[in-house]
Amino acid sequence: MRRLLLLAPPWLWLLLFVAAPVLILLAIGLAEPAEGVPPFLPPIGWEAGHPVWQGSGASLATLTEDDWYALAFLRSLRVAGMSAGLCLLLAYPMALGIARARPSRRLPLLLLVLLPFWTGFLPRVGAWIGLLRDGGWVNGVLMGLGLVQEPVPLLYSDAALLIGMVHAYLPFAVLPLTAALLRLDPALEEAAADLGASPFTVFRTVTFPLSLPGAAAGFLLVFIPAAGEFVIPSLLGPPEAQLVGRVLWDEFFQNRDWPLASALAVALLVALILPIRLFQRLEAKP
Repeated sequence: MRRLLLLAPPWLWLLLFVAAPVLILLAIGLAEPAEGVPPFLPPIGWEAGHPVWQGSGASLATLTEDDWYALAFLRSLRVAGMSAGLCLLLAYPMALGIARARPSRRLPLLLLVLLPFWTGFLPRVGAWIGLLRDGGWVNGVLMGLGLVQEPVPLLYSDAALLIGMVHAYLPFAVLPLTAALLRLDPALEEAAADLGASPFTVFRTVTFPLSLPGAAAGFLLVFIPAAGEFVIPSLLGPPEAQLVGRVLWDEFFQNRDWPLASALAVALLVALILPIRLFQRLEAKP
């Protein structure tokens, strides 16, 4: 009974705020679009006091029949994978620097990593718009140095999209990687160096393999939210880069096809179940 009382609050929380919204989305995805508020017919109606099924799987079938949504999924997964990989490349030297720093300096360095979170998300994206636009600082410096004769189209490009994604999600890769590196025994690296291994060999044979759980956790922490990102692709990415987040927004608020948008959201959740499970297993490891 004591165990049940302890587990009841978190299970109730998960049912109300995790399972219930997913079930509501699934129910809307099985409904039929209609005029009104909300713009769909409930999948289950009542006739003569009995429940009657009046939904369909047309929205779910549309996702498999229309290549537009498959391409949006593939673009989202590709951008999320590239963003997570770039975040890891930048996170490793930062995490190594924090882990090798004096204990008194680690907290200020971690605060610097978290400093972007102290400002709003939209102002940070807006700052990149000001930097990358044709008359922005980046083009101004390039033209001032004589490297280019006219502004380089940096904004609304794949490069701007990746820059915004990496800037937004880099701390999610640095923090778990730093925690993994702090748990390493320095004696192992010292022993490899004493045996004649170069610094790169020490990193390749000792540091990197032992920090893989933290690297995998950082990769997934970036990949999972980046796959459904909406704001950054809309403000920094090219117009043709229709990712899942943008498609969801258009279906919900422009086309007002809630069943199709809900089906797309459920499909995205199903596609991310595997990395979420991998992340949970990594978190469970000691």
